[in-house]
Amino acid sequence: MTATLTQNAAPTAVRTGAGGSWAAVVALARFEARRLLLRLPVLIAFVLHVTWIVWHTSRSSDDFPVLQDADRATQGGPLLVGLAVLLCANQAALRSRRRDTERHFVVLSLAPWRRTAAHMLSVVVPALLTAAAVTAQFTWETLKPGAVGRGSVAELLTGPLIVLLFGTIGVLLARLCPVAVAGPLLVVVFLMLFVGGALPFAGRETGAVWLTPVVTTSGVRPFPSDLLGRPAAWHALYLAGLALTAALLAVLVSGGRTRTVQAALAGALALAVLGGVVQTGGVTAATAAARTRDSLTPEKVQTCTRRGPSHYCAFPEWTPRVDDWARVADRVQALAGGGAHERPLLVRQRVEARYDLGDAAIAPSTRPGQVTVGTSWGGNRVPEFSTAVAGVLVADNEKNAAGLCDGRMVTVMWLSLAWQRDPESVLRHVRLDDSLTGSAIVLSRTEPLTMTAGQTKVVRALFRRPFDGVAARVKAHWTELTTPKVTTARAAELLGLHIDVGADRCTG
Repeated sequence: MTATLTQNAAPTAVRTGAGGSWAAVVALARFEARRLLLRLPVLIAFVLHVTWIVWHTSRSSDDFPVLQDADRATQGGPLLVGLAVLLCANQAALRSRRRDTERHFVVLSLAPWRRTAAHMLSVVVPALLTAAAVTAQFTWETLKPGAVGRGSVAELLTGPLIVLLFGTIGVLLARLCPVAVAGPLLVVVFLMLFVGGALPFAGRETGAVWLTPVVTTSGVRPFPSDLLGRPAAWHALYLAGLALTAALLAVLVSGGRTRTVQAALAGALALAVLGGVVQTGGVTAATAAARTRDSLTPEKVQTCTRRGPSHYCAFPEWTPRVDDWARVADRVQALAGGGAHERPLLVRQRVEARYDLGDAAIAPSTRPGQVTVGTSWGGNRVPEFSTAVAGVLVADNEKNAAGLCDGRMVTVMWLSLAWQRDPESVLRHVRLDDSLTGSAIVLSRTEPLTMTAGQTKVVRALFRRPFDGVAARVKAHWTELTTPKVTTARAAELLGLHIDVGADRCTG
């Protein structure tokens, strides 16, 4: 009887060897992945992520995306998904302890470290789903007719790698600190650090900031891709190395102390250290030189295209925007009188990247006929540009236009906005305080312009009068309307208005 039992036990041991165990690991990983995706925090996180993608990519202000910014815009949403996966993966790894079923696993052939490996494999699934969402978001942006620039695969990998890293951290935490409250506390800490901006180096461009999962710059305006200087590939390697290190360390702690695991852990740690060290090295000399060149002498790298009498000079990635700029400039110039009607303009794209990639002001040009256009387009950027064109047509150059404090501002603002479908609404959006009464600052890519309360009143009244009649008066009285020190009252009179406008005192 005993001999028979012993002989029957041997084949069972063979069937549950290394091969059978890894098949069981894969089966358990599929089971845990399915449960992980059905957990309420993960479901909510994915729903919010997808909702944010739809809202963000369908906004009218994003109809002209710059792809080297669009790829980085995919990195914020995965943070929320990653935190949800961290919490739920941690709870899944602690399930046997929480339900007091750990002692039952000793009768199974699946060793504890293999069960840990299964939990690690389960977090790959939400990372892959995040990758699909990121790909869909970026593809949506690239298919928009106004898209320019180029994206980075390394930047797109950041979001999925964040989810993978947070998931492995959740499982590792369960093995190092098998306490139910540890996971939620770590999520709170991460929320304070990454979402709440509690990191002391948050918002910086170089150095230790790259040790965080997501690195954003403080500016909102795009820059040419060769000026970014972001070590995105090294950062992706760093995140991948950290995720692999956390996974292998959890396996090692759970009893998987084989030479293969130890060697793989050493290799993963080396990758994380390599990526972490290189990415914090700062802006390279070549990038710094490119930033200085593009800021001071953009003509060295720009492509200039002629449209009518004017030239439009753009950085290589923005040349598809020339037709949009030309259409706006032509609409403004068609309303001007005198020699300004056919005056050749030089529309040049300009950036200021010597100090950082924030929103540093660009000095207005003193060159006659030169108009600055930025790297953003759509929304309020269109009337900002049309105002710059009108200012140069009236005051000869941007420096003079920025100092206007007399009745010429009426002519500038009418030229800038009268051709719009709803000029009064656009006027509201191009003013800093979104007002339609009183004095205000008018937004510009260089130095802002100023409007007095009287000038605002006159411009609004002109928008309500027949367009053709006002246009005829502007051309007929162009010389006097653009004469320095013409008063707002006189400008209103020349344009057929008799209203009280007060003195020409600009805001400070």
